[in-house]
Amino acid sequence: MAQYQVPQFIEVEDKIFGPLTLRQFIWLAGGGGLCLIFFTLLPKWLAFPFMAPVIGLSLGLAFFQVNGRPLIVAVEHAFSYFTGSKLYLWKQRAAPQGDALKTGLSKASPSTAALVVPKLSHSKLKDLSWSLNIKDRQLEGVRDSKPTGFEI
Repeated sequence: MAQYQVPQFIEVEDKIFGPLTLRQFIWLAGGGGLCLIFFTLLPKWLAFPFMAPVIGLSLGLAFFQVNGRPLIVAVEHAFSYFTGSKLYLWKQRAAPQGDALKTGLSKASPSTAALVVPKLSHSKLKDLSWSLNIKDRQLEGVRDSKPTGFEI
């Protein structure tokens, strides 16, 4: 049976132009060519303000990565997000009429009908205050037990 060598590091691009990959070289050559066009066709005082963003964008597209992916992927995603259609889903749930009557809210105020305030009984409030104060009690050295009979 013949053994075959499995290729490794297939996600690493080959360096073709010195320390640059083909993609990096194309971005830098395109930015340099556009800067050359600006430099030759426009007056010098007007060419430099146009060249600065082109140089920054070409360097960013050639070398900068966002979350381990090339910048062009992030630019594509941003462009498709801003130009694409968006679907907003909002399903407002109305309170059942029985709950609105129990809380004393009228049908005339739908904005307050959706607001439900839970009621705390005396025992639930006592349990809540006990659980919040347990660390303070332990720091003071007081050892209390819960009224249910369980020991901690």
